[in-house]
Amino acid sequence: MSDNKHIIWSDYALDYEDWRGVLESEYPDLSENERVALMYEMNGDYLDDERANLNIQLPQPIIVIGDLGLWYGRRMGYKEIESGNISDCLYSDTDYSTWYVDKLGDLRCDAIHHDGTNHYLYRTYKDGVRDSQIDLLKEKLYRGIATRADITRVTRRLGDDIAKVYGFSIPWQRQAASVQR
Repeated sequence: MSDNKHIIWSDYALDYEDWRGVLESEYPDLSENERVALMYEMNGDYLDDERANLNIQLPQPIIVIGDLGLWYGRRMGYKEIESGNISDCLYSDTDYSTWYVDKLGDLRCDAIHHDGTNHYLYRTYKDGVRDSQIDLLKEKLYRGIATRADITRVTRRLGDDIAKVYGFSIPWQRQAASVQR
């Protein structure tokens, strides 16, 4: 993990210099502008590969908790991914997106758009939580008063499932919690 996060995929700040050698040797007849366009296209295709890698079915839906950068300020919100499949987290309608697992083992996305940046946290409901607990969490999220403790009481991180696919390690939650303090 670099900078305390494992990047899964990003289309933000692609650097042609990182791609130049391969693209010039593979596509010598293309202009530099055509190779830059190809870089973006190829990078977009890699997102499909990551979706295939993370085709992991969970027993519960995934809740996406958003810290949204809107034209009228920051707001908290949420939505559910009913499928419960981690690959369904890797979709965005923003200009640029970076999905990563942070040092606490949480799947996150920073999504840049014309009004600002949205920050998403993806978690799944713990097995055995009651509907009333889920409803209370959603109410707190809606009101913008949910705390990390509220979230972790009802949900679990996705990083453990993702780390198994990519072969990286993340600390246990208790260790991560003590680092956070």
